[in-house]
Order: sequence, then C-alpha cells, then structure tokens
Amino acid sequence: MATRGTASDSFFQSLGSGSRTSHQRWVVCTLLFFATVIAYVDRGVIAYLEKFLETIIPGLNSVRYGYILAAFQVAYAIGMLIAGGLTDKLGTRRSFAIAIGLWSVAAMLPGAASSVAAFGIAMFLLGLGEAANFPACIKTIAEWFPKRERALATGIFNSGANIGNIVVPLVVPTLVVLVSWRGAFLVTGGFGVVWLICWLFYYRRPELHRSVSRAELELILSDPVEQLETVPWRRVLPLRETWAFAIGKFLTDPIWWFYLFWLPRYLQSTFGLSLAADRMPLVVVYSISTVGSIGGGWISSSLLKAGRSTNVSRKTAMLICALCVLPVFAAPYIHHLWTVVALVGLATAAHQGWSANLFTLPSDVFPKAAVGSVIGIGGMSGAIGGALLQLATGYVVKFTHSYVPMFIIACVAYLLALIVIHAITPKLAPARITA
Repeated sequence: MATRGTASDSFFQSLGSGSRTSHQRWVVCTLLFFATVIAYVDRGVIAYLEKFLETIIPGLNSVRYGYILAAFQVAYAIGMLIAGGLTDKLGTRRSFAIAIGLWSVAAMLPGAASSVAAFGIAMFLLGLGEAANFPACIKTIAEWFPKRERALATGIFNSGANIGNIVVPLVVPTLVVLVSWRGAFLVTGGFGVVWLICWLFYYRRPELHRSVSRAELELILSDPVEQLETVPWRRVLPLRETWAFAIGKFLTDPIWWFYLFWLPRYLQSTFGLSLAADRMPLVVVYSISTVGSIGGGWISSSLLKAGRSTNVSRKTAMLICALCVLPVFAAPYIHHLWTVVALVGLATAAHQGWSANLFTLPSDVFPKAAVGSVIGIGGMSGAIGGALLQLATGYVVKFTHSYVPMFIIACVAYLLALIVIHAITPKLAPARITA
C-alpha cells in the first residue's frame, strides 16, 4: 500500500509508535475543553465590562443590554440549526475550523464598537460562530468515545465553560489596564486563532489518526456498528426524542445564560462592587461549578458501570442536579455576599452536571450520524429561550429594580424540564428514524 503521509501524519505516527495502548481520545477531549474555554471567554468579556461600559457607550442600560444579549442568542439559535447539519455534512474537523475562525474574528469586533447598535451587530456575529461549538464537540465525543465514557468526556469538555468564566474576571481587568477595554476584546478574540492552528495540525477521525493504537481504536468502535451515514434535521425534528431534548434545553439553557450575562452586573449593583472587587466572587462561583460539570457526568457513568440502565442512570443524575438548584431561590433575599456566592455556585454546579447528562441524551438514543442535527435543534431551542429571558430580565431589572422573578424561574426550571423529559421519553429507548 502506498504511503500518502504528510509532515503532520508522520508526526502523528511518531507519537503513536512505541506504545501498545494510546489515549488519543483524551487528547481530543482536551482540545474540545480549550475550545469551550475560549468560547466562554469571548462571550463573557461584555458581561464583565457591561456596568463599566454604561459610563462610556451612549444610551447603554439594562434594557438595551438585554437587546444586545438577545441579538447574540437569536444568532446563536440560527447558527445552532445550521451548525448541526453542517457538522454532520462536513465533518467535525472542517466545520469546527470554520466556526472558530468566524467567532474569533467576531469576538474582536466589539473592540471597534462605539454604539449600542455596533455592539449588537458584533454580538450577533459572535453568536453565529459560537453556535457550532457544542454540536461539533458532542459529535466529536460520539466519534471518539464509546457510550459508557461519553458522559464523563462531555462533563470534562463542558467544564471548559466554567474555566472560561473564571478566566474572564482574572484576565480582563488586567487587559483593561494594559491595553484598554478595546484591546481586551482584541486579545481575547485572538485566543481562538491559536486553537485553530492546533486543531488543524492535530485532529483526524480515530480511524485515520495514526497515533491511535489498535487497542484504543477497538475500544472507540466497541459499540454496535451503525449503518446510517447522514441524517438531516428534517428527519429527526418530528421525533419525540428530539422534542424531549429540545424542551429540556428551552427550559434550562436560559438559566445558564442568565448567570453568565447578568451575574457580574447583579453582584456589582447589589453589593456595590467595582470591576476589581467583582473578580473573586465570580471566580469562586465558577470554580464551584466546575466540580458539578465533571461530577454530573461521573454520577451517571458510575451508575452505568454498576449495571443500571441508561434511562435510570441519566435521569437519576439529572434529578440530583435539579434538587441541588432549589436553594438558589433564597439568593435575592440574602444580603451577605459570600452566602449568595455559595448559593449561586451550587446552582451553577448543578446546572453543569445537568447539562453534561442532557447533552449526552442525543448520543444515547440517536445514531452518530444524527447527533449533530439533534444537538443543533436543541441548541436552537435553548437559545430561543435564552433570548426571551434576556429581554425579560432587562425589563424586569429596569422597572422593578429586582432580580427576584429571575431567581424563581431559575429555581423551578430544572424539575419542570425533568418531568417533561420523562413524560415524553419514559424509557429513553433508541429513536426510530424512518427513511
């Protein structure tokens, strides 16, 4: 057989040589983790600087900030629908490269904005690009991991959201001092360009990756062979399994967006914190949430290894997470900063554990070829819910000067979502996709 290697292929081969069992799937998972970190850094800069920008950008207030965020989420919804199908059609390597190239440029654009409208346009473009992150990550996990490891792998890459949220308060204040607030957008947007170079150099499918040993490839391909190659979203949209996932995302994704985009403003307004003083409370919140992301995946994976069914394992983990959210109801009634931080930290940790299992449901019940499309539909649903909640939050804050209604919604959303998911898919059985 003729050798058709490139310089990078030779590099892959040298990495894999001399080792009987490789662990390249975890290297891939690490790349996905850093992509998620970068995505959350890029979308988090405006949230951290919003109160500061109100003193600089004419007309910026809570309502108009809500519209800027809604623009991001509407674009995210549109992009999710497109990204899911493109990920299935183009493959993860090409689709991810296109997406992160687009969102890295878009992340730099707020650095040139001088009006509310300009920020809205920049965030709209950022939403279009970042929409591909989770469909591509979930599709990659489905390609590189057997089912019994997917929840844990998903929890690991999904924890990048928490790390990204930690990086923002640690890095952005320093960047503002060193290169101004405009430079902060430019520098953080440049992180994606570095990742893109690494991705194009390293990534291949496991069957084509020369660093993957025979033993690891057998593990990756140990699940039953699936015959379908591509499944367009129109074929999965009518299925109840798709709707269970989409409704779960619609009800719970907006809560995460609420914390991401409004928590810095809430802490600064409620407790009179400056940009520098807001740093440690946010770091603590998202440090706590990191534990939840990995822990949620670990719970269901452990139950699966103990012989429990996929249905019982996933839903038990999701129920535990939903119950851990409930104490956040008390947050707006408490006037002690670190108690609020603890309650919100527990809620964000529970969300991440919930999300790790919710994201795994499509790969549990759909063939690999359909996963990207289902994730895209669910992501679109979650983004629509997020856009509605962003607009509602802006008006509630402006006219009531209170966050109580938002914390009530955050409290009940997960239990409601789990009830709906169980009602639609009581057994979590494989979806039947007809020709």
